[in-house]
Amino acid sequence: MIFSLELEKQLLAGLIKYPHKYSDISTLTTSEDFYSKDTIVHKTIYNTLSQAIEQGEEINETMLAHRVTSLGISFEDNITVGELANRMAERTADVVKELMKLGIMATATQTIDGETAELVAGEFGHRVQRVSESDIEIGLSGSDDDPVSLQPRPPVVTVMGHVDHGKTSLLDAIRRTDVAAGESGGITQHIGAYQIKTAAGNVITFIDTPGHEAFTEMRSRGANITDIVVLVVAADDSVMMQTIEAINHAKAAGCPTIVAVNKCDKPEANPQKVRNDLLQHEIITEDFGGDVLCVDVSAVTGAGLDKLEEAIMLQAELLELKANPDRHAEGIVIESKVERGKGSVATLLVQRGTLKQGDIFVVGAENGRVRALLDDRGQTLKSAGPGQPVEILGLNGTPMAGDSCVVVESEARAREIAEYRTRVNRDREAARGARGSVEQMLSAIAAGEAAELPVVIKTDVHGSLEAIRVALEKLGTDQVQVKILSSGVGALSESDISLATASNAIVIGFNVRAIPQARDLAKRDGVEIRYHSIIYELIDEVKAAMGGLLSPDTQEDFIGYAEIRQVFGVSKIGKVAGCMVTEGVIKRGCKVRLLRDNVVIHEGSLKTLKRFKDEVREVREGFECGMGFENYSDLQEGDMIECFEIREVARTLD
Repeated sequence: MIFSLELEKQLLAGLIKYPHKYSDISTLTTSEDFYSKDTIVHKTIYNTLSQAIEQGEEINETMLAHRVTSLGISFEDNITVGELANRMAERTADVVKELMKLGIMATATQTIDGETAELVAGEFGHRVQRVSESDIEIGLSGSDDDPVSLQPRPPVVTVMGHVDHGKTSLLDAIRRTDVAAGESGGITQHIGAYQIKTAAGNVITFIDTPGHEAFTEMRSRGANITDIVVLVVAADDSVMMQTIEAINHAKAAGCPTIVAVNKCDKPEANPQKVRNDLLQHEIITEDFGGDVLCVDVSAVTGAGLDKLEEAIMLQAELLELKANPDRHAEGIVIESKVERGKGSVATLLVQRGTLKQGDIFVVGAENGRVRALLDDRGQTLKSAGPGQPVEILGLNGTPMAGDSCVVVESEARAREIAEYRTRVNRDREAARGARGSVEQMLSAIAAGEAAELPVVIKTDVHGSLEAIRVALEKLGTDQVQVKILSSGVGALSESDISLATASNAIVIGFNVRAIPQARDLAKRDGVEIRYHSIIYELIDEVKAAMGGLLSPDTQEDFIGYAEIRQVFGVSKIGKVAGCMVTEGVIKRGCKVRLLRDNVVIHEGSLKTLKRFKDEVREVREGFECGMGFENYSDLQEGDMIECFEIREVARTLD
């Protein structure tokens, strides 16, 4: 069916009312003009309307609005030519031709920016809606739960306190296990999560945190995911540095605190002193009219444990902890690691919903399907509800501690979200690296030349890696700093050794070992692998290595004084001073200062040192000698000569 120019004008006139890119149709004189360069934007719309008229449909404003709306497309900031063609329902070849008109030579697989894609889409008569890549995460967490659907859940209790105050031992006494015996150096180096059932039938989830100063981030994370904080304070030590830090974390998170005064079985225990010391940090126990519950316990004898459990349940009742178990699961990663035979394993605290075997999930920049669920004792579970800690298997990579985990409806969406987050993380790391290099450059300019200690680190769990990274970064100064070339969770591999060989880096394994191939490669290339299981020993070793990179300090050592008694003129040498050594010793080649009326008038080196006519190595106090100075001859009787030596002293970071 052939349309007249008048009909074409009528059709296009109606479209002008809609938010679209249109040409001025008043200049059209022939039907050929409709397909000209200036009005090609209307081609797709014209074709769709032509089909409608041929089928006897009535053309009105409502119908036009529908047609225009149906031509709307959306895309991200960057899109491939082929994908753009698919979204517009156009031939790829036509899109390529349109790009050529804009002076852009591109194939179907090449990526074009959003502005260019918008121009091309407009030429084909499409309304464009630009969207952000982050829109993919919209609706990921789902909607808020209906209060009717909420059911009681177990309280999540984080055990915090100073190192060696008995946090893990107290938890062991509750669990009737012996985790502390397996901790390196007797200190907890990662977060453990456990669930227990009390004699009264109550279920409590415990999270054990490290007490060492290096694990600040892990304690902070523990406080932020908990309902109640149990502050463990040793009755013989009272309030210490990490105790104060734990108090601050609990306050920042807004968590109610229960004080457990441990080691009350010791003869030197003083629980009252603990309560008094806590007052300084605004922790007012019930004994002093406050609202903080305080229980005296002993992990060794088991005394007071039942009272501690009662206090926890009392606090939980006041909080009215509830969650909806009948929805897609959401949770947070407490710890992650790589295990032989299991691959990547994450300890997850389920916060709402029920996690089941076979669920598809995305966690941080990783995704996967739940292959197995294990409780804290290694028993297999079919599902895990709110407030329950579980180990999940089936990850395609090792997530970071603190990452959120969300169950999604399909593998495609999980993969798409994980890929987007990977890109974001990569861009963030690249930006951080660039920023760091600029800072390093400025620092090097200010301090001469800043030295770097390259390090390759592998740990057993992500939490320990995080703590080590933070601790090593704090060691840096203007003159020397740690440069972490590579870090990760799992055994040391061949690639780690190769990287260390190429960059002359220190290789550190924390609670992990190198695979046999990596050990052979390290032996061949002369790379020393340093194994550690206690974090403060690792930090001390790196600190010592950094100290070795510092340029040594120079120290001046005074050795003697001599008085000029007479000045002689000697041919070929110049002026020579006849001196009496009044204090210490004068050595040949030492540094000297010439003092006149106690004012330094010259500093240089001793050229000659003679006794009578013989050159000697040194002259001691009470003996006469002759001295000649390099490039200086203004000598007078009565001048004093101060002699000293310069020695280099190795610097440390302390």
